[in-house]
Amino acid sequence: MAKKNDVTVEEKLRSLYDLQLVDSRIDEIRNVRGELPLEVEDLEDEVAGLNRRLEKLEADIEVIENDIKNKKNQIEESKSTIKKYSEQQKNVRNNREFNALSKEIEFQELEIELSEKHIKEYKAKIEQKKEVITQTKEKLAEREAHLKHKKGELDEILKETEKEEQALIEKSQEYEKNIEERLVTAYKRIRSNVKNGLAVVPVERGASGGSFFTIPPQVIMEIAGRKKIITDEHSGRILVDEELAKEEQEKMSSMFKKF
Repeated sequence: MAKKNDVTVEEKLRSLYDLQLVDSRIDEIRNVRGELPLEVEDLEDEVAGLNRRLEKLEADIEVIENDIKNKKNQIEESKSTIKKYSEQQKNVRNNREFNALSKEIEFQELEIELSEKHIKEYKAKIEQKKEVITQTKEKLAEREAHLKHKKGELDEILKETEKEEQALIEKSQEYEKNIEERLVTAYKRIRSNVKNGLAVVPVERGASGGSFFTIPPQVIMEIAGRKKIITDEHSGRILVDEELAKEEQEKMSSMFKKF
């Protein structure tokens, strides 16, 4: 097998154009999927976020319910203390002791009143959070249904195209190995900087493919001669003659049908 450096310019041009045709076909397949993968990912993130929100809301309610329980225990303790001090008042020896016990009873009554106020506030918070939980669950159900639908669409497209895409990716890598590294690097650089990822294009009607800038006749003759790699001065794309492009398109079309 000839070394990469031993191949002719024409062979290099054919290999580059074949690589372009394969990569363009991969682009087509991915364009069919469009924004679906990102939509699915966004929906998955949203569903996960809603589930985390529900977990937090339910944890918050549990904390508040424990606070209510603690306040009820405090009320019972205060009632018990009031009962104890009321009994002690019956056996006091002077007014000073009676008044001291009365203050303690008054304090405990205030504690009960404050605890009851807190319980009322806590219950209101629970109702608010339960309302948010209901709304969140409704939104979650809607988002989950939408996610299921979008996943179904994506899975259907993947089922139809995954095998072909993988085969094309392997073919693209295979072609890259048979092209000089510097040309592959240049190809990828051009491809990332031009519209539609077209780095290698044929000359059509005296202009480079997809361009309205006319190519001088002398340059067109040089391109047709296939003796050196020529780039479009306006777009930077690598140019091939129309005949070579047609031949490679027919060859690659037959290969694509096999996938």
